[in-house]
Amino acid sequence: MIGRVVLGGLAALALGGMAAAAPPPVLVPAAKVGAAVRPYVKVDAPVVVLRHVRLIDGTGAAAQADRTIVLRDGRIAEVGPAALRAPKGAVVLDLTGHTVLPGIVGLHDHMYYIARPNLDAHGHSEPPLVVPQMTFSSPRLYLAAGVTTLRTTGSVEPYADLNVKRQIDEGVLPGPHMDVTGPYLEGPNSPFIQMHQLRDDEDARRTVAFWADQGATSFKAYMNITRSQLKAAIDEAHRRGLKVTGHLCSVTYPEAAELGIDNLEHGFFVNTQLDPGKQPDLCPATAGAPTLLAMDPDGPEAAALIRLLVEKKVAVTSTLPVFEQRVPGHAPLDAKAMAVLTPQAREAYLYARNLTNTAPPARAAESQRAFRNALAMERKFVAAGGLLVAGPDPTGNGGVIPGFGNHRNIALLVEAGFTLEEAVRIATLNGATYLGLADRIGSVAPGKNADLMVVKGDPGKAIGDLGNVEIVFKDGVGFDAPKLLQSVQGRYGQY
Repeated sequence: MIGRVVLGGLAALALGGMAAAAPPPVLVPAAKVGAAVRPYVKVDAPVVVLRHVRLIDGTGAAAQADRTIVLRDGRIAEVGPAALRAPKGAVVLDLTGHTVLPGIVGLHDHMYYIARPNLDAHGHSEPPLVVPQMTFSSPRLYLAAGVTTLRTTGSVEPYADLNVKRQIDEGVLPGPHMDVTGPYLEGPNSPFIQMHQLRDDEDARRTVAFWADQGATSFKAYMNITRSQLKAAIDEAHRRGLKVTGHLCSVTYPEAAELGIDNLEHGFFVNTQLDPGKQPDLCPATAGAPTLLAMDPDGPEAAALIRLLVEKKVAVTSTLPVFEQRVPGHAPLDAKAMAVLTPQAREAYLYARNLTNTAPPARAAESQRAFRNALAMERKFVAAGGLLVAGPDPTGNGGVIPGFGNHRNIALLVEAGFTLEEAVRIATLNGATYLGLADRIGSVAPGKNADLMVVKGDPGKAIGDLGNVEIVFKDGVGFDAPKLLQSVQGRYGQY
């Protein structure tokens, strides 16, 4: 469970005589594989031995060559040398030429796709923005890529997400373990017609209370929330042992840290504290770009901000793939990723990509400088002791797709200056640590859940090998990654 809070005595009386119930678990005991899931299972045995693997264990330690991993009853039983004896009756897989990593823990992994009606090649579209739910394709894409645990980090159809989690937990649908974030905690003037706009502080508190009672296990504040609404939401979530993250704009990073927020999304891209003319509780049209450009990663303002976040124990989520889309010529065009998009979604992405790649030189140079600053700020944050977690934010730009985006985030963290092993830790063990689940998931060690990804090749030599996922173990059941991927070809953007 995440962040369980125990209240008793006078504290409980102060809250009306009754402490809030403990939040529901993100991880549940593995269920029997159901009929709809069975076709995507490649390995299902009580004891499985993975022999001759290259191991990146998720701790940040150097990769280890020629290791053997024994899985028993959904857990990692042993990790040892190549000669480690296989238990009697075990299914033994010779994985020479393969790398094993922990299952990815994605902390900005949505289940929807934003659509812009009648988008044309010039970037024009008609209102309103609509947000179709990707209930079928998203869970399969995540699991196929080795994402075994995720946080939805803002739900547009929270009942759908809660029911998907339940059916995955029951073995009815294939997909990762899920931390379901409640509906966006958004203030007035939202561009999203499907979002509730909070009226006041009490509405914020009631919204958190209601969705926590429905089973949401985290919350996300959004761009137009006020400081007092955010404080009310944080207090109610914390009372229930739940955490709050934020994609902020109206509230600055220092303000949110002082209010007690647990996590800030999008690295350092959306902090508005230095935006010219920033007014309290209002999201400026600049939405953080001037702050990132003005904040020298080696300067005093950056140091002060990072020091505050570390002191307040505020985690930061790296979502580099979605901001890479702003930098001309930076994002690769991945044929495998394009193949999962509907024709309409692919066309919309190529329109947007072309507009980015043909941007005026001055704007392109500014985008490149902002991206470099963001990479450096994430490095500085980690060096100062901050908890950096990761998730790609696949929201409606076809260059950022569930699963594919998670791999790209690791590659971009390497570009930022982290070693591959450090980047993997950010995408796995750090996420588990934030969720309070590091004793169960996030690294490859005896006693932990058998949540693993098996890739063909060596990502240490060719980072693109991360995309060669062949088997994904979740609770010891090995899923056929290519078959899951094939099942959603041409469907992402539709359902």
